[in-house]
Amino acid sequence: MAKEITMPALSPSMTEGVLAKWHKKVGDTIKPGEVIAEVETDKATMDLEAYDKGTILQISAPEGSKVAINGRIAIVGEPGEKVDSFSAPAPVASAAPASKTVTSSTPAPAVAAAPALAPVNMGRVKISPLAKKVAAEKGVDVTRVAGTGPGGRIVRRDVEGAGSGAGRVSVGIFGGKPIAQDGVRPVSQMRAAIARRLVESKTTAPHFYVEREVDASPLAKLRASANAALEMAGEKLKLSVNDFVLKAAVEALRRVPGVNSSWEGSSIRQHGAVHLAFAVALPDGLITPVIRNAHAKDFRTIAREAKDLGAKAKAGKLQPEEYTGGTFTVSNLGMIGVERFSAILNPPQAAILAVGATVKKPVVASNGAIVPGERMSLTVSADHRVVDGLMAGEFLKALVEVLESPGVLLM
Repeated sequence: MAKEITMPALSPSMTEGVLAKWHKKVGDTIKPGEVIAEVETDKATMDLEAYDKGTILQISAPEGSKVAINGRIAIVGEPGEKVDSFSAPAPVASAAPASKTVTSSTPAPAVAAAPALAPVNMGRVKISPLAKKVAAEKGVDVTRVAGTGPGGRIVRRDVEGAGSGAGRVSVGIFGGKPIAQDGVRPVSQMRAAIARRLVESKTTAPHFYVEREVDASPLAKLRASANAALEMAGEKLKLSVNDFVLKAAVEALRRVPGVNSSWEGSSIRQHGAVHLAFAVALPDGLITPVIRNAHAKDFRTIAREAKDLGAKAKAGKLQPEEYTGGTFTVSNLGMIGVERFSAILNPPQAAILAVGATVKKPVVASNGAIVPGERMSLTVSADHRVVDGLMAGEFLKALVEVLESPGVLLM
């Protein structure tokens, strides 16, 4: 008996999916557990597995179409079985892949040709009679000539110079090459979800920010010695600054557990476990994989899990349980040189930590001398409905203490 294959909910926040790619066609046989298609959700592109065996009799949702949860995407049954008894599928909207650019109908201008330049004189052109005559003889478009005469009037020298490039709009040292092709691109499922959640977060949660600098030199020395020891031992693991920050955040939450909470409207949920999320940049947005029960894991385990989850995130292979349920998030832009920034809360979490780059700068030593130092900026964004300034400050204090005595992280 023929059955429908419908769009499943592949993530908790998913309301619709885009049929990114079919691995099967009409007439192909399928079996349970076999990957038959790829679906783009609001979090990642995920494999769609068959639940029944049979032959694909109809594909109701072609590649690139957007289908609501439980909407029909195909019909499977016995070879030759009729599907007339099934009602027509709901109309599906096309959704071009976000990685492709849908160009406008106006052709792109030539890279360095003069007509590609914006007109200098958009209104009435002020030009002397002689300059006008010379322009007609030389075939110069006077709307693209900058006037150097009184009041911006175009004079003879401006027109004559236009032929050799003088008097025209400067195209810069790179020849006026466009920075990108003019056009628009559709909003992907991921980008739409990010927009929806962050607008909700920024407009409903009263954000406030606290910031501190940490002396990063002890961390740098420990990291260097630890990586050298791992290399000598034949270990493939290489520790990053972010690995230390993740473990330090867990220890700071252990000391100030109130930050590891969520707003639930009429109540505040205190989480007994730290499910540590960390931001991973993707081509069309970002995702926050979660290290579950991070409070019960040692430094090496957290470092390994962070690397494994980060790799899966970039490959689009995270499962829903690997990016949901976080209780606290770390966002690090230090690796690209950003010295300090403030992050938007990842709802319903009450706080998020923004980590900047380690910067070499002069600092005042305890004896009052100016000495070379290494400093790293830490900024906590907090939901004031849950976390007050004192609590956020205490969390940062605990975090700084741990990072400035990082040996405790290896215990």
